[in-house]
Amino acid sequence: MSLLRLRDFSAGYETDLPIVKHVDMDISRGEAVCILGPNGAGKSTLIKAIAGQVRCLGGSVHLADDDITNAPSHALARRGLGFVPQTENIFTQMTIRENMQIAAELLPKARRADQMQRLFDMFPDLKARPNTLAGALSGGQRQMLAAARALLTVPEVLILDEPSAGLSPKLVGQVFETLRQIRAAGVTLVLVEQNVRAALDLTERAVVLVDGRLAHDGPTDVLRDGKLLGELFLGSRHAEVVA
Repeated sequence: MSLLRLRDFSAGYETDLPIVKHVDMDISRGEAVCILGPNGAGKSTLIKAIAGQVRCLGGSVHLADDDITNAPSHALARRGLGFVPQTENIFTQMTIRENMQIAAELLPKARRADQMQRLFDMFPDLKARPNTLAGALSGGQRQMLAAARALLTVPEVLILDEPSAGLSPKLVGQVFETLRQIRAAGVTLVLVEQNVRAALDLTERAVVLVDGRLAHDGPTDVLRDGKLLGELFLGSRHAEVVA
């Protein structure tokens, strides 16, 4: 059975103007899936709607046996879905430790200290400076902290919106190395990402949205030469940008 299942899923900000339209998708436990598409295709709207931050206008989304359609974000965290938004994903005026402590409040008190220690061990850069203000961190370190916060609740699936946005190539490398560690820990990953090469290298499956609709769903290998991806949403003359 799928861990995350969408059926005839539509979503958007206005009832009569869906951005995501009639998407069917199944994601298995342990998979890593990237969601690609041109600007305005509905990628971020899709994952935000799954994560309870944008209204589902039709259809349904299930997490294992649970119908989580339009469930609030805080309830989803308790039910095993972690979400890392592109921006405003940490508290910059708080220390690393304080950011982690706030996230840990969703856990039973008896588990908080051990789980925080496990995440600090997973991210040595954070462990080395727990009393540093989050606002003083580099872009890559902020994304590490955002991921660590989401992982504190031990999610079955972690969804990320543009984790490499605005970062230098060096920091992009750091962020994707962090995501590889998360994959190695057995967490199911779903990410929206404009850095196509990095996304294809991390994941084994790619979903392409065009104009809010599912245009392709299959192994990443078939997209690596760029031709099919170019035909889908870049225009064939631009296919070399993802080759």
